[in-house]
This record gives sequence, C-alpha cells and structure tokens, in this order.
Amino acid sequence: MTRIKRGVTSHRRHKRLLKETKGFWGQRSNIVRRARETLMRARAYAYKGRRLRKREFRALFIARINAAARVSGLSYNKFVSGLRREHVSLNRKMLSQLAIYDPAIFAQLVTIARG
Repeated sequence: MTRIKRGVTSHRRHKRLLKETKGFWGQRSNIVRRARETLMRARAYAYKGRRLRKREFRALFIARINAAARVSGLSYNKFVSGLRREHVSLNRKMLSQLAIYDPAIFAQLVTIARG
C-alpha cells in the first residue's frame, strides 16, 4: 500500500489566506493564525470605512455649501430650507460642486433660496 498524504484542502485554504495578507508586517503575513486574525480585522475596518467615507464626504459637502452661502449672506440652514421651499432638488454633492466651480449659478440659487 502506498502512503496517502492529506491536507490538500487546508493547504490550499492557507495559501489563499497568506496570499491575501502579503505585505502585512511580521508574523501577520506568514503565520496562518496571525494572518487570519489580522485579515478578519482588516476586513472589518474596510467595511466600516466604506460607510464612514460617505459620512465624511457629506460633512465636507455641507461645510463647502455653508462657506459659499455665508459669502452671500445666508446660513446653510436657511439656504437649504429655502431651496426645499422652492422645490429645488439638488443633492449636497452637486451644490458643493456648483459652489466651487460655478459661483454664478450658486449665487442664482442663493437668490432663489431667499425667495
């Protein structure tokens, strides 16, 4: 009888795991147990980061709109509520882009928001 070596599946799994952790520091890149722990944490942070990025960008857009509106003598709060009252539906990203790249159109929006 010939000897049957086992562990093909686990070797494959370990190899795939170590391939994903390539470039990590120290044991985190070449010891399977440490690599798995680190990879799980990295994936958790990546998931969390994808959601946080949306929050951070929204805050950035609001800060830009507020700054541009205040130059025209209107607070962010009054500007957005004025646009909503006039049924102008532009999202914050587009308002931010207009404030930066097309101040003339943004000024028209401010006059619309004033009512």
